[in-house]
Amino acid sequence: MNIFTPVTLGALTLPNRVVMAPLTRLRNGEDGVPAEILAEHYAQRAGLGLIVTEGTYPSHESRSYIGQPGIVTEAQAAGWAKVAEAVHRAGGRIFMQIMNGGRTGHSKMSGVDRTIAPSAIAISGEVRVGAEKLPPQVPHALTIEEVGVVRDEFVAAARRAIDAGFDGVEIHGANGYLVHQFLSPVSNVREDRYGGSPQARASFAVEVLRAVAAEIGAERVGIRLSPEHNIQDVLETNPEDVKATYHALLEGVSDLELAYLSVLHRDPASELVQGLRSSFGGAFMFNSGFSTLTSREEAAGVLSDELADLIAVGRPVIANPDLIERWEAGHPENEPNPATFYGGGAEGYNDYPRLSA
Repeated sequence: MNIFTPVTLGALTLPNRVVMAPLTRLRNGEDGVPAEILAEHYAQRAGLGLIVTEGTYPSHESRSYIGQPGIVTEAQAAGWAKVAEAVHRAGGRIFMQIMNGGRTGHSKMSGVDRTIAPSAIAISGEVRVGAEKLPPQVPHALTIEEVGVVRDEFVAAARRAIDAGFDGVEIHGANGYLVHQFLSPVSNVREDRYGGSPQARASFAVEVLRAVAAEIGAERVGIRLSPEHNIQDVLETNPEDVKATYHALLEGVSDLELAYLSVLHRDPASELVQGLRSSFGGAFMFNSGFSTLTSREEAAGVLSDELADLIAVGRPVIANPDLIERWEAGHPENEPNPATFYGGGAEGYNDYPRLSA
C-alpha cells in the first residue's frame, strides 16, 4: 500500500491514506462556538483522506482550554454545521473528536464548580486559564451513577455531531484526558467496577464506545489511544499492565467493527502497537507523536512496511493545506510557525500559501 491509494474506513472510501490529526488551536470564543475561520481552515485541507477536528468538549465541565470549541449548545452545533458543510462542499470527509478533559480543566474556565476524574487526584504543576496560571484543583471522583451521566454526554455529543453533518466521531482516549485517566493505575485508584484490574479500568472506555456506536452506528466511530505516553500525570510504566489494559479495551469492543483505531506512539513496529492493531482487527491509523514533523518518507515507510493503514499527520498539515498535492508531486513544504499554533486569528491558521499561489 502507499500514501495515495484509496482505503475504506467504515462507510467511507478515502481517496488517500493521510489523515489530519486532531490539533488543538484555540481559535474559538469563550462561548465555545466554532469561529467562522474554522470552516475555511478545515475546508482548505479537504484534499486529505480524512480530517479529524480538534478536541471538542461534550459538557461544560469537560472543557480544558479557553478557546476550545464545544458541542453542547445549539449555537455550537450550528457553528459546526457550517464547518461540515464547507468541508463537504470542498470534497472532503470530517470526523469530530469528542474530548472530556477531566481533571485537566478548571472551574474558573468551565463555569462549573468542580472538575471531574476517576479518582480525587490532582495533576501536578499549573493549569493555564487564558493568560493565568492557576494551581490545579483536586477533582471530584465520579460516583458510579455520575460515570453513566458522563458516558451519556459523549453519546449526546456524537448525536449532535452527526446531526450537524459530520461523517463520524473520534472518541479521545489519549493524552491524559478523562478516558485516558480511567485507563492508568496511577490516575485511577478506584475499588469499584471501574478500577483495580486492567479490565475494570478499561470498562469506562468500552462503555463509551458501545453507547456511542449504538447511537450513531459503529462504522461512524473511531477511538484514539496513546499507550505509554506518560503525559499529564497519566502514567503507564508497567508494560504488562499496559498490554493487559489496552487489550481488554479492544476486546470489549471487538464485535462492533468500529471505523478505526488511532494510536499515538513513538514506535509503529513495537510489539505493543502491532499487538493492539491485531487485536482490533480493523482499519489502523498511526501517529508518531507530538512536536515532530511527520515527513513524506516516514509516512510512506510506515505504509509500505504495512505497519498501518493510515497515517495521522499534524504539523505539516498546519503549514500545508495542500499537503497531499505537495507529497504526490515532490514539492517543498511550507515551514510551520509554532508562535501561531495556539490562539489568535487567521495568521498562522488560514494564510499558509498553496502551491497555486
